Amino acid sequence: MNPDPRIDQSLEGRLTEAEWEQFQEEMLEDGDLLAQYVEQRWLHAELLADRELMTDLASPTVTSSPPRKSDRTPWLGWAAAAVMTLLGALAFLFSGEKSVPTVATLIEAEGCRWEGSDLPTREGAKLGPGLLSLAEGMATIRFDSGATVTLEAPTRLQVDSAMRCRLLEGSVVADVPDSAHGFTIDTDRLEVIDLGTKFGVTSTPMGNSHVFVFDGEVKVLEEDQKEARHVLGGKSLHFGQSPGSPDEEVERSPLPPKPSGNWIPISTADGSGKDAFVRRDNAHNGAGSGPLLMVKHTELAAGNERRALLTFDLGSLNSDPVVKAKLSLKIEPSGLGFSSLVPDSEFSVYGLLDSATADWDENTVTWENAGIFSAEPIDTSQFSRLAGFTIPKGSAHTLIDVSSEKLAAFLSENAGSSVTLLLVRETGESDRQGLVHAFASKEHPTSPAPTLWIQTDNR
Repeated sequence: MNPDPRIDQSLEGRLTEAEWEQFQEEMLEDGDLLAQYVEQRWLHAELLADRELMTDLASPTVTSSPPRKSDRTPWLGWAAAAVMTLLGALAFLFSGEKSVPTVATLIEAEGCRWEGSDLPTREGAKLGPGLLSLAEGMATIRFDSGATVTLEAPTRLQVDSAMRCRLLEGSVVADVPDSAHGFTIDTDRLEVIDLGTKFGVTSTPMGNSHVFVFDGEVKVLEEDQKEARHVLGGKSLHFGQSPGSPDEEVERSPLPPKPSGNWIPISTADGSGKDAFVRRDNAHNGAGSGPLLMVKHTELAAGNERRALLTFDLGSLNSDPVVKAKLSLKIEPSGLGFSSLVPDSEFSVYGLLDSATADWDENTVTWENAGIFSAEPIDTSQFSRLAGFTIPKGSAHTLIDVSSEKLAAFLSENAGSSVTLLLVRETGESDRQGLVHAFASKEHPTSPAPTLWIQTDNR
């Protein structure tokens, strides 16, 4: 068996702190790897001892008498002490790790990025109670009870026992066999108890929780409620503030980080700017007053189709030609749907060609009264596709920048007036409970509003 290349890298100081910590975790779980490391560490120490001895022999102050075994003893003694100290520390940690009961196994974690976890994040790692914090990707853990839980980034999950975990933030899908009947997922507001099923749970920083049962039945106990509610397969429950309908006024959102160079920011919160989303289900009126801009495309549940409308006031540009432009959007958790049911998603940004038709009220606009904004297919005589972007499955909730020459030209043609952009998702889904993508609106309390960054030729 070839030795793990990280052994030599660690001895030569070529591992980063994070790589060294990960390597130590693996040694604690793999006795053979630990033995390889100790053996290589010992050989490395002997080589260092021989090198020091040869250096001394090459010194002009040293006599020509042959070296004796005792000449190496101080160096080997030091090396042995160092290795034994290290071995003792690793053995202590190893025995301590083994003394902690494991309750689950991380069975899938390919392509994942983790931040802030206090549990091992290597695929195949045994897990005791603790925190898993998934920043990007999708990962699956199998509890010793038999239940499997898939995490959709970004998600923070507290593993408690073989029969219980707590969703601090994000989305998970649980598949629970009969052997794990009663498996429970908690959120800040809910206790979701399996009755033999497959179900999904989301929890957002906005205080929302959503439960959807794909098959079977769950029992949901809400905080401060004595009676539990039963949810059957194909049904869902939403708890907390209705997405897109805040109860109070919030301050204007901050701007995204300024790019390097001479860029002018214009957000939907500036001047006569506005933003909203419309949903084909007419029950969601006044969506422009909420913190989120919802976007979804589906052929499985027609009423769930959503599009976002963005108007920017370019009056401050004074008709200066635009040479570069980019649209900055902050991805936010919608608390609706699951990423595992939607492939990598393609989005398009369309520009309204006639600004005179952009007379819409963000507080009353609906799918029914949005006119050309909700027409299907999109009327290419009224709109021009300016740019596109992709959001992969399990993407972090980060800022994305969308740019193109067509976007810059479109803004240049409308400098000094207002422009309206239509944001749509082109990608469908494999299940009607697929993810609803969301972006921060100008009413979001902590994230920046949709912002155009513009460079002009005003020389």
